Amino acid sequence: MREALAEGRKARTYCKPNPPVGCVIVVNDRLVGRGHTQPPGKKHAEAAALASSDDIDFAKATVFVTLEPCSFHGRTPSCAKALAELGVANVVIALVDPDPRNSGAGIALLRQAGVEVEVGLCDQEAFRDLSPYLKEASKALPLTAQIAGALGIYSSALGRSGAT
Repeated sequence: MREALAEGRKARTYCKPNPPVGCVIVVNDRLVGRGHTQPPGKKHAEAAALASSDDIDFAKATVFVTLEPCSFHGRTPSCAKALAELGVANVVIALVDPDPRNSGAGIALLRQAGVEVEVGLCDQEAFRDLSPYLKEASKALPLTAQIAGALGIYSSALGRSGAT
């Protein structure tokens, strides 16, 4: 995850309004792909990491990403859907995305596709790196929290999430 965090820091100066996300792909303890958020309308971190990886067996891949992969198609396709369709084995996420368009939906999409998902690794470091984006995205949080509460979904301050 520390490699993904370092990758995300590369995007700080040119990715707004998108978050400076970093992503690395590991197969058999070997880093095989890396990427970070590109300028708006260009590749997200996950897509950049996938593009940088050679011919790999995604069924053995673990993807480390600093923020929950997007579940919706905006200027770019859904990263969570792309990872699920490739059949990656594991996705390790530092933080849940507070953006109400995503906010747990990327995790749910991955899990429904049979991908093993872990949330919270290096969450404090990711929180520091992503704090400007998190503050902006969290402006809609009361509504998001109300909807999530009604659905029995929770997310802790450390980015751990689940359902009751």
